[in-house]
Amino acid sequence: MAKIDKTNAMRILDQKKIQYIVHDYSQSGMVAGEDVAQVLGENPEEVFKTLVTVGKSKQNYVFLVPVCKELDLKKAATAVGEKNIEMIKSKDLLGLTGYIHGGCSPVGMKKVFPTVIDLSAQAKDKIFFSAGKIGYQVEINVCDIEKVIKYKFFDICN
Repeated sequence: MAKIDKTNAMRILDQKKIQYIVHDYSQSGMVAGEDVAQVLGENPEEVFKTLVTVGKSKQNYVFLVPVCKELDLKKAATAVGEKNIEMIKSKDLLGLTGYIHGGCSPVGMKKVFPTVIDLSAQAKDKIFFSAGKIGYQVEINVCDIEKVIKYKFFDICN
């Protein structure tokens, strides 16, 4: 595998001395989550997408859900104590997080946002999520995530 330029997410994981594996699928041209899981040869229940939302209060929230599932906006709102939430517009993602659509990582965003990971991750040893650049995923032990982001588990999927 060619040398990969470190992303902000990878640099933070390195700083915290967290072990992770980078998976490069950039040559595949795949972007859709379930396709990425297939290219990686991984269970789509273990490959998570990072979704950024805004609540009625104008507070932003980050949700991690398996690529084979959809975020339930009502459950997500309940998880963060909002009356309702909606997805942010794709054009607003870079300015808000420092990441682009398809390469958004929950680690290393410009600001720290309340983060919720789907409850299904709690039963897993490892999960995969974007390394902060399209074409790259990091594989990390679930127990190590709390060393880099504050989050809670909640049932947030349909």
